[in-house]
Amino acid sequence: MPESIPAIVLGGSGYVGGELLRLLASHPYMQPAAVVSRSRRHEAVDAVFPNLHGVWPDLRFTAIDDLPDTLGDRCAIFSTAAHGASAQLVDRALGACAERQCVPSVVDVSADFRFRDPEAYEAVYGVEHGAPDRMPMFRSLLPEHATIRKPRHVGHPGCFATGMLLAAMPLIRPQARGRPAGRSRSALVDPRLMVSAVTGSTGAGRAPRPTTHHPTRHANMFAYKPLAHRHAPEVEGILRASTGRGVQLHFVPTSGPFARGIYMVLHARLLDGVDASHVRDAYADHYAKAAFVHLVDAPPRLKDVVGSNHAHLAMAVNRGTLAVTVALDNLVKGAAGGAIQWMNVLHGLPETTGLTTPAAAWL
Repeated sequence: MPESIPAIVLGGSGYVGGELLRLLASHPYMQPAAVVSRSRRHEAVDAVFPNLHGVWPDLRFTAIDDLPDTLGDRCAIFSTAAHGASAQLVDRALGACAERQCVPSVVDVSADFRFRDPEAYEAVYGVEHGAPDRMPMFRSLLPEHATIRKPRHVGHPGCFATGMLLAAMPLIRPQARGRPAGRSRSALVDPRLMVSAVTGSTGAGRAPRPTTHHPTRHANMFAYKPLAHRHAPEVEGILRASTGRGVQLHFVPTSGPFARGIYMVLHARLLDGVDASHVRDAYADHYAKAAFVHLVDAPPRLKDVVGSNHAHLAMAVNRGTLAVTVALDNLVKGAAGGAIQWMNVLHGLPETTGLTTPAAAWL
């Protein structure tokens, strides 16, 4: 059996941190050795997350300077801190591991390591990167799209980006069976991709904002940052790095009147000679071995995936236009569950370890 892997959770008092701890409660090999939170230092973890009562009754939030003196030969570092703060925390945690002669693997759920260079990051986020020397150590992509070579550390693409990448990658990098004759290496669609998505209020984080206040959010829907959201250039960069092809991603996010989940639709124009059978084959080939990505016959439903690490996709083709519908849980597959899935891969565990719980369905 694999040895126990101590986990360090940075910025662990937010929604994603709480979800990560909930999932680790059923992980057979990873258990939290430290949960770092500056705002909640010394507080009991189950006082902040009452759903974890009885799981780790003695676990308390700590400071980054108070990590355990011994961590063993290897450890798992999850950062669920906000972008702009995560990079410095990761840098300090990596330094602490080096002092303790521990070899760490990092999965950062913030945006701080989704770009390969600080200039690209600063152009999108408008702030200097907190650890630019660490950026070349990271790659940003989904486990379903990884090559044979494992990255050293991972910048998780995030919740919206997870849905967009799951929908777009088979079209930009189709497998052999998904390519029409004479189109052995080309994409299947015009590079201009249109995406609309509705997200639950947990995607905005734990700190209250006017747009997440219940009277505003309840029984309401409204778009925000249409065609100007920061996740669009992130996804364009990941697709370019993974396929060598450039795309133009036009993205409109919408706030939905529910707590968790993302429902997304990607529209694309099929290239000449591409039909519905090529599209179906491309997705079937691409996700043939993907444990958490399921192609469904009818448009997916949020309640079939919320609470799980699974994503459901469906395709429709008519008059040369493709619509791909995607349903996933923003806190699980789009954040904490995707991070654990990656950490399983980095540590040589089956990627499904600790993540097999199905959706709750009747939330």
